[in-house]
Amino acid sequence: MSKPDELLVDIAAMVESGQSNQMSLTVVTGGAVITGRLAPEAVWRQRVSEVLNDSERLSEFSGIFGTTTRTTKEDDGPPRHLHFHVARILQGTVGIPETGGMYRVSIDDVTAWTVGDFSYSDH
Repeated sequence: MSKPDELLVDIAAMVESGQSNQMSLTVVTGGAVITGRLAPEAVWRQRVSEVLNDSERLSEFSGIFGTTTRTTKEDDGPPRHLHFHVARILQGTVGIPETGGMYRVSIDDVTAWTVGDFSYSDH
């Protein structure tokens, strides 16, 4: 998108304000379809930090995500990213990963979206 969808920015701002972490959303970005629940950035960062910390090979990166204060120009403006948790990339009839993942998507890169998440079937 050349100009972010104002309604999508408003949804992200409401999630960021901590009013809800139950918003299900499906977006198309870079040709991929991602479906899942949105989380505030601080919650998303903490969860990614925990996962990395538990990894023998990647634990050194844990601290980067554990930082919850934003230090960019983004502090004063509306959210510029969507933070998905329990999310899947839809490919055909399969959701990857099966257990859900953690994705960060630039709102500028969303070309289509809908409220709710899509079900998928392995059958």
